[in-house]
Amino acid sequence: MSTDQTHQIVIVGAGYTGMLAAVRLAQRTRRRPTRITLVNPSARFIERLRMHQIAAGQELADHHIPALLDGSGVDFHQAAATAIDTASRTVTLDDGATLTYDTLVYALGSSTDTSIVPGAAEHAWTLNDPRLAHRFSVKLAEIAAAGGTVAVCGGGLTGIEAATEIAESYPDLTVTLISRGEPGAMMGDKARAHLHRALDRLGIISKIGVEVTKVLPDAVHLNTGELVAADLTLWTTGVRVSQLAARAGIETDAHGLIVTDATLRSVSHPEIHAIGDAAAVRMAWGRIHGTCQSGLPTAAYTADTITRLLRGKTVRPFRFGYFHQPVSLGRKDAVIQFTNADDTPKRWYLKGRAAIAYKESVSSSPVPAFRMSKYLPMSVQLSKGGRATRQPA
Repeated sequence: MSTDQTHQIVIVGAGYTGMLAAVRLAQRTRRRPTRITLVNPSARFIERLRMHQIAAGQELADHHIPALLDGSGVDFHQAAATAIDTASRTVTLDDGATLTYDTLVYALGSSTDTSIVPGAAEHAWTLNDPRLAHRFSVKLAEIAAAGGTVAVCGGGLTGIEAATEIAESYPDLTVTLISRGEPGAMMGDKARAHLHRALDRLGIISKIGVEVTKVLPDAVHLNTGELVAADLTLWTTGVRVSQLAARAGIETDAHGLIVTDATLRSVSHPEIHAIGDAAAVRMAWGRIHGTCQSGLPTAAYTADTITRLLRGKTVRPFRFGYFHQPVSLGRKDAVIQFTNADDTPKRWYLKGRAAIAYKESVSSSPVPAFRMSKYLPMSVQLSKGGRATRQPA
């Protein structure tokens, strides 16, 4: 505890999880002697789930973090965290400042890894940054005017959404989706069939069961020896997380995620709470993988947990179960696969307009939730997983 008895809470990272944790924690601790500081390199809030729309040339609302925090009592510090000293409980920032914490919330998230294939870092684009996505959209328009080619590498949800968005926006482009596994493999047969029909309808060429071995300035080389022409290459596969925690001596897994206990606290440094893509979280059914669906509940839970700890109350273990897999297929189509807690598919799914309406209602912009959370603790969790999560991992 700081000498003035004000509990210093520092949150590093202002993505979906960091933002929600900050505003919810401020609301819950409003009457307690706390100071909450949110640290982020950019003052702009990035809606990562909608980056593929920016890449396809669509204009999205420009949200600024200080404006979103207005009235919450949270202090915003625009800088990047460069080091954590767990002994002195300080965070060093790239602007020369040092922040002292009693409680640290680690919410640095993840980004697309372009280091795994030669040429990807030099010649491929990613959706890691809205400025890069916008520059990609400018290049895309130029290439579309000439009837050019685009390769989207990665058949996960991000790759699917990006490929369909681009193909719908620019029907004269030749769009190739390259994937090691089958796109939509996690879905049931009917939902996956609808997804593949959408790819065919949009004229997307699918290269499935192949691997990219090299990215060239104007092509992608596959392990089959085939060369796929690409005036632009969009890289959506592979995940990289910050090594800040590992460098600080905080226990991490092989991927650099902070190993947490049942209450999302670091097993080596319990004053540190890890949320979202930065945390290695296990349920009885297995490990949670990084999505907004799982990330926001970790943020809300952690805000409530810190509040309970400050009040000297006991904390129940975190419980989470997946509920759905929502995938947009351009602006005019979507598919929703409903799931069991472990993310395996159930029988039920939605497609077309019903899926669009559903997706917009449950996974649209989180900004309204941030604003409302300044005044009351909103629920952001669709499912706690029922019996599947009642036993410890």
